[in-house]
Amino acid sequence: MAQWQKTQIQRDNRMMAEAQAPVIISASRSTDIPAFYADWFFHRLKVGYSAWTNPFNGVKSFVSYEKCRFIVFWSKNPEPLLGHLDELKERNIGCYIQYTLNNYEKESLEKGVPPLEKRIDTFKRLVDQLGQGRVIWRFDPLILTDQISLDDLLRKVENVGDQLQGYTEKLVFSYADIALYKKVKANLEKSNVNYAEWTTAQMEEFAERLSELNQKWHYQLATCGEKIDIEQYGIQHNRCIDDDLMIRFARHDKALLDFLGVEIADGDLFNPKPTIIKHRDNRDKGQRQFCGCMVSKDIGEYNTCPHLCEYCYANASKEVAVRNWERAKETDWKSETITGK
Repeated sequence: MAQWQKTQIQRDNRMMAEAQAPVIISASRSTDIPAFYADWFFHRLKVGYSAWTNPFNGVKSFVSYEKCRFIVFWSKNPEPLLGHLDELKERNIGCYIQYTLNNYEKESLEKGVPPLEKRIDTFKRLVDQLGQGRVIWRFDPLILTDQISLDDLLRKVENVGDQLQGYTEKLVFSYADIALYKKVKANLEKSNVNYAEWTTAQMEEFAERLSELNQKWHYQLATCGEKIDIEQYGIQHNRCIDDDLMIRFARHDKALLDFLGVEIADGDLFNPKPTIIKHRDNRDKGQRQFCGCMVSKDIGEYNTCPHLCEYCYANASKEVAVRNWERAKETDWKSETITGK
């Protein structure tokens, strides 16, 4: 089966165009849509489509929301979503949030995010509105510098983890792999951040000590896109776009289940719990080698996030990112594209 169907849309200029019609939307690995482009996204959802520019060849294509059944949001400040979540309920579209809640205030590695206290409050307000399990805590990436030791990182994680007890079920993390990402390396060096690459021994030590911390939290622990196997510490490989979570939160959505290739068999007297039968592997083969995410359509674009994190992999230039954001604001969030172009 194809990842998604094609459909015809009428653009804002009244011209007709062919569009992809995905069932699962990722919003977004490429930029922080909830923090900066929530008004744009929900306007486009109402219009019924948006435009997307391929970062590799510059070709513009169109995404229809006609068949959208589920959205995975990614954000460091999803507070603006609080005013829009009812719109998803009205459209019977499910969602959950991958909330990156790091603690790098002292080192100023994330200059554009709100204070930690405010971000933790936002986390709790989102859980109160969406329900348990729909807001997933990420500490991502874990970065070592001349100011941040392994011990420092554990203290930072513990500080946030203690405050989120009762509000999250999972902690997802990754080890910063600077050498793998040229943009990250260039951005850090430009900002004079003296980083250090993780060794396998350090990864193992962090995992073991995090597992010990988790004895008081009882969170699910998982890594994002990591090759290293640390299951002996109770740490799994994560699927950030996860069909299991979608089934859990939208199990009565037949269109979604049909897309996922899932059948739910009712229980009986001897086994009253329903049985979930997966008929195929939904893993997205186009992602990184150790990424477990299922197929989805990401609607974000690079060089558009003004959080201005020092380790950013999505911005080649802070200046370009800010210009694109300001241009989008000038269109009153009515542009087809996230950049306002």
